[in-house]
Amino acid sequence: MKFLDSLIDRMYAYEITSHQVTPEKYNIPFQEVSIPASDAGKLYGWHIVVAPNAPTMILLHGWSRNLSRTLPYLQALYPMGYNLLAFDTRNHGSSSRIARPTVGTFAEDVVSVVKFLRQQGNTSPIGAIGLSVGGGAVINAAGSSDQIRSVVTIGAISHPKAVMRFEFRKRRVPVFLASLLFGYMRRKYGLDFDVIAPVNNIRKSQAEFLLIHGEQDETVPVEQARALSAAGSPERTQLWVIPQKGHSDCHTHPQFFDKVREFLKKTLTV
Repeated sequence: MKFLDSLIDRMYAYEITSHQVTPEKYNIPFQEVSIPASDAGKLYGWHIVVAPNAPTMILLHGWSRNLSRTLPYLQALYPMGYNLLAFDTRNHGSSSRIARPTVGTFAEDVVSVVKFLRQQGNTSPIGAIGLSVGGGAVINAAGSSDQIRSVVTIGAISHPKAVMRFEFRKRRVPVFLASLLFGYMRRKYGLDFDVIAPVNNIRKSQAEFLLIHGEQDETVPVEQARALSAAGSPERTQLWVIPQKGHSDCHTHPQFFDKVREFLKKTLTV
């Protein structure tokens, strides 16, 4: 199984980089925080408090990125009056290291942030914004924590297997290797991708969902957004597919933050 071990190593061979800019660049006051993770590790974060009783939005980056990826969202949300907490998930940015991060470990870290906020005495409503794998993670976290009331995802994954199969096809790797790899990782590491698949967890949550996806996304195809929308509760799940946008530029649409603002106004009131 050396070939499969080598393939797994390549999957996790991304460069871990810390942020180079902070909210200070945009005149946003913030506090650096260290948040206990579920494995006794630490999560590095930026906590921005606008008003003690204001709702709090948790912001989560995607795979191989760090919390600076959320800066455009911090800039837009800060004037809306929300308290904000952006953080590096484990094995990313300035947070502690783990061997094999997944959308499941990302979700565990979101739940750790929710616990941190409550332990700090925060009793206001909590929402979450997640990008890509981070989008799948906030869906999972909302499925396991009833503290998360409102969720916005951008380019969220529906299932780890769908992501890897798509990557295999792009790289012209035989698809049968994907099934072999999934079984091997389950036996060796105890990774059950069906359990941590956002598409299997979205219906477990009572949160409101706004799923945003670029129609031309070549990293996480829009079919994954449609799968999430179909799996979610119809009365609590909205899907917005943005024409002519890809995986990382949805927030540049002129109506993007207006739509996010309206959604949060309806779903995250005190």
